[in-house]
Amino acid sequence: MENWLPFITDLGFPIAVTFYLLHRIEGKLDVLIETLHQFSSKV
Repeated sequence: MENWLPFITDLGFPIAVTFYLLHRIEGKLDVLIETLHQFSSKV
C-alpha cells in the first residue's frame, strides 16, 4: 500500500483537472454538434 500512495498523490491532481476540463468541454461539444445538425438540415 505504501508504494501506491506516491503514485496516487502524483497523478491525482492531473486526473482531477482532466476530468474537470472534459466535463466543461462536453457541454460545448453538445451545442456544437446540435448546431451542425441544424445547419446540415437547412442546406
